[in-house]
Amino acid sequence: MTGYAAFLRGIMPSNPNMKNEKLRAVFENLGFTKVASLLSSGNIVFESPETDVPELESRIQRALQAELGIGGGTIIRTREQLRALVDTDPFPDLTHGRETYLTVTFLKDPAAGAPGALDETTGKAVRLVGYDEPCAAVLSVIDNTDPSTTNYMAWIEKAYGKEITTRTFLTVQKTLKKLG
Repeated sequence: MTGYAAFLRGIMPSNPNMKNEKLRAVFENLGFTKVASLLSSGNIVFESPETDVPELESRIQRALQAELGIGGGTIIRTREQLRALVDTDPFPDLTHGRETYLTVTFLKDPAAGAPGALDETTGKAVRLVGYDEPCAAVLSVIDNTDPSTTNYMAWIEKAYGKEITTRTFLTVQKTLKKLG
């Protein structure tokens, strides 16, 4: 069995169809085991003998759309990919906090590669730390004291399209811990 983390895009906990118990039920109905949720922003861990990640993403997304009307997108990473990312310590000597977010943006397309330079408005509030190729993830530090941080999401969607999802590094670490 392989341990997976599904990062769901566009989850709003205030929507009754996006509650953790309903999300978990979709995964359980697909036959996955050890299904658990983390936080209330679309982080589901599960185990499956299946190894075709793009097919898993498609199956899950079709089920979410059919059962709950959720069309945001599903990005999956294995336990091993998350372990390797966390073990690289991509944010040495940095602390996640209210004013500074350490973020990981997962790309659906692993071939998309490292991002280009930030534009002028985004570059003041965000620092790109790197790109984790095995996890297909852009690593960045966001200065939440700067109101232009909203430009970052627009920039990254322009660079990669909407098939991405961003989590804090703390959430990635908690997800890995939940996977065991």
